[in-house]
Amino acid sequence: MHHLSLAAVCGLLFAVPAVPQQPPAQAPKQPDTTIRVQVNEVVLPITVTDEKGKFISNLQSSDFRILDEGRPQRVSFFSHNEKQPIVAGFLIDMSNSMRIHWKTYQDAILEMIWALLPGEQPYNGFLISYANDAELAVNTTSDPDKLANAVRRMKPGGGAALYDAIYRACTDRKLVPGEPYQPRRVIIIVGDGHDSASKKSLEEVLELAKRNMVTIYAVSSMSFGFDNADQGVLEKLATETGGHVEYPLNTLYKDVSGYLSNPSDEGNYAYKVGTGGYAAEISAGIIRAVGGIAGEITTQYIIRYTPDVDAEGKPRAFRRIKVEIPDLPNAKLHYRDGYYPAGLTVN
Repeated sequence: MHHLSLAAVCGLLFAVPAVPQQPPAQAPKQPDTTIRVQVNEVVLPITVTDEKGKFISNLQSSDFRILDEGRPQRVSFFSHNEKQPIVAGFLIDMSNSMRIHWKTYQDAILEMIWALLPGEQPYNGFLISYANDAELAVNTTSDPDKLANAVRRMKPGGGAALYDAIYRACTDRKLVPGEPYQPRRVIIIVGDGHDSASKKSLEEVLELAKRNMVTIYAVSSMSFGFDNADQGVLEKLATETGGHVEYPLNTLYKDVSGYLSNPSDEGNYAYKVGTGGYAAEISAGIIRAVGGIAGEITTQYIIRYTPDVDAEGKPRAFRRIKVEIPDLPNAKLHYRDGYYPAGLTVN
């Protein structure tokens, strides 16, 4: 499982090159103030849970062991604040597959927006809807109502250009001063992982996300009892960037007495389609899923280190990271699997 305002961070170095992003079309042209800096500091968000999935929140810097291509590293920065500055990109699947439970997902997305964006700096978000095309519905803003209003207007229908949506999230939105160091970058996909309309490929956008220090989370919309050939897509995007996938509809019946003992033609068992119990359980499952992701994003451990590498070793285009907690061998850790050690363009 692998898992500035320049003044604010003057003298600090970043880890991964961010692809230059375009300013909004309506912004007046600014003089070229791009600064190129050579980077070598790695920024690493880490989620730690126990065997039951509960967050472990009492760890110190000394509890972690960081390996960069197998070499132990010295932690230079450690934080575990309850609320951490982010730029959250909400990528919402508007394909035909979202029609059935759209109203419930719509309500849950609104709750997640309000949870992650309190309406002040440095908490920002943007919204991309994707069907046959990926549309930047709301550019980067600290105003959650702008995103919420756009979500209320959405109506599913069409194909699914997921990869193009991730590409736009990494290249085609207004930047916030300080990112990707602070605030850091997060993408939350709400959809089933299917792509039928993108010009970009999975491997292309996955590398782009890693280069942009993006952590990807997903809330899968795949219903219980259906095979999802694209489940591996969401898992790959999330696992390799340090996030995870929630499956609210696949665990709909796991705690229900009589599970599988009362089958019906609709393919549901303890709950029957159209009943209040069914609708309530669907809603509760989705709300739990988005709540879990929002909680994880705001409570991660943030570690920084300047890589101590083998000066005589062969340079690597991609360097792999391993994180351990020696005193908690059964703990489960989510973190990105590595980084690209190259120059960073800061706007």
